[in-house]
Amino acid sequence: MIEVEGLTKTYGPMVAIQDLHFRVEPGEIVGLLGPNGAGKTTTMRILTGYMPPTRGRAIVAGYDVLTHPLDVRRRVGYMPETVPLYPEMTVADYLDFMARLRGISDRRTRIAEVMDQLGLTERADDRIGTLSKGYRQRVGLAQAILHAPEVLILDEPTIGLDPQQIIEVRQLIRQLGERHTIILSTHILPEVSQVADRVLIINKGRLIAEDSPEGLTALLAGGRRLEIELIAPNTPQTTVQQILAAVPGVRDVTAENPQRYLVIAHEEEDPRPLLAQTVIQQGWQLLELRTSTLSLEDIFLHLITRESAGQTA
Repeated sequence: MIEVEGLTKTYGPMVAIQDLHFRVEPGEIVGLLGPNGAGKTTTMRILTGYMPPTRGRAIVAGYDVLTHPLDVRRRVGYMPETVPLYPEMTVADYLDFMARLRGISDRRTRIAEVMDQLGLTERADDRIGTLSKGYRQRVGLAQAILHAPEVLILDEPTIGLDPQQIIEVRQLIRQLGERHTIILSTHILPEVSQVADRVLIINKGRLIAEDSPEGLTALLAGGRRLEIELIAPNTPQTTVQQILAAVPGVRDVTAENPQRYLVIAHEEEDPRPLLAQTVIQQGWQLLELRTSTLSLEDIFLHLITRESAGQTA
């Protein structure tokens, strides 16, 4: 649905994005994650045909954004970080205005469908200027899907919302993902883990990681992560580590404290049954054995730090 090859955008000597390569499959929700100024908005503006790339190629819904920008725009719904709403218009009037711009023939039916889908029906006659931030975001989403686009591109869709509004918008995005291919940008780490199937991490204009949140965790951990808590009376910590490390499938063991150990297993192995059996055979008490995962915050900070260190080395 979206193919990006060598995408680069420069402003004089400043490089906004550099040599981006990625694909988004039909029906995917992909999160574009990065700090402010990383190049997320520039990437989205190119994908929507808002601005041309300096170099490279982007294909959206089968059309090149550089040679067929109008065909791309017909197939893309775009919600920028700041949606251009008109506060003096009612919700219904604004959506009718946008439907006219889009050339939608049966405007009344389509507007009613979209307002119902996004919970705006009861707000149809309210002026946009009187709406809460959360409802204004809903109006922004409504204008983006009016023409039933194949692709939705959402730039920071939950920025400035309170926690309840964020939950509501996340739910809306997941619902929209059942009908649309979606790219959403954010610098808010929990955002992508809540709604995205896959994560693209961008920093200083370069793509530094691409995978599912689970895949990134496995990549950084180097294998399956397990935490085991036990009581081993009269047994030195180093001895416990050696015994646990000798269990088939275990690659490494680190002592976090006298009772808790982090076990790294080979990705294709699940040594939990043998670990439990070993603890019992040693006469130790097994308090806990569970899978451990890196948080998205851990992954993000690790990658950004590694990337910055590589560039300054």
